[in-house]
Parts: sequence; structure tokens; C-alpha cells
Amino acid sequence: MVRKTVTVELASGLEARPVAMLVQVASQYESNIYVEIESKKVNAKSIMGMMTLGLAAGEQITVIAEGSDEEQAVTEIEKYLSSNES
Repeated sequence: MVRKTVTVELASGLEARPVAMLVQVASQYESNIYVEIESKKVNAKSIMGMMTLGLAAGEQITVIAEGSDEEQAVTEIEKYLSSNES
């Protein structure tokens, strides 16, 4: 299992379009991937789950992945969230 704290640097935070893009990135991997903030933990492959977090730019989240491609999954999600593009 890989756990990594990541700061959301997308200018608009995680609104509908950036959430859809994040779910697309997460869905490319076989690993189980979760995003955690405070006491909430949601499946990163679930658009509805991710939307419930309502993440804003500058917030810190923990990305958790477990599976055969966990390292690569966390790296790519971090790259997307750190990209300032939305």
C-alpha cells in the first residue's frame, strides 16, 4: 500500500470537469485508489464520491493506492493534481 499527501494545485479546485479527469486518470490503474481528507475517504474512481469532497485549490489530501500498479497510480494522480491545469 502506498500513501502520499498531495496538495491540490488545480486553479479551480476539484469541480466537475477536473474531477472527471481525475477519475479517468485513476481508472487507468488496476489498484484500488482512495482519496482521503479529514474523516472522509472515497474511491478515486467514483465521480460522485469525488464530487462529495468539494476540494478547493490549496487543500491537502492523502492519496492511497493498493495493488499491482500502486506506485505508478499515486505518481500520476499527484502529477495531475499538481498541474495547475483544469
